[in-house]
Amino acid sequence: MKLRLTIAVTVAALAACGRSKADARSQSLPSPADVAVTSASTRETTSSSTEKGTCPRTGQWAKCSVEKRLIQSGFVLVPVKGNATRRPGYSVLPSVYQLGESHLEVFLYPSAAAAASDVAGLDTLTASPRGSRGAWGASPTFVRSVNLIAILLTSSPVKAERLSLALTAGAPQP
Repeated sequence: MKLRLTIAVTVAALAACGRSKADARSQSLPSPADVAVTSASTRETTSSSTEKGTCPRTGQWAKCSVEKRLIQSGFVLVPVKGNATRRPGYSVLPSVYQLGESHLEVFLYPSAAAAASDVAGLDTLTASPRGSRGAWGASPTFVRSVNLIAILLTSSPVKAERLSLALTAGAPQP
């Protein structure tokens, strides 16, 4: 029953995103079956860790809470396998995801102060160390929330705004 509800909500969220005809042609949407399979498998992993109490509600972000929030916001997360690349200016390794044709890197810090320390040395327009050239290969969307920094590489301003709103709404509270 929960799976059917999750599928219905995910499909409804994707349909509600509203695209112009040009956007619809330039970006292919995953089929409802792909959405259901990816959302269900990621949701099961996230909800099982939440049920076991390993996803803390401390007012700070954890990997499982980020994944859960993005799935609830209608994103189809595909974790990128392999070793994450250390990025100049960031003291932690990112969790890396594909969101359709977009690329997301999520940096989770042990505290808000640790995240603020890295942000102090970054140019948030290029998401790179101050004075350096942007090394992302595309124009990044920089999102900061408590102990999280997220970098989204996308050509869709709608997707960038949705991701920003989902993460800046705040980490799960106790």
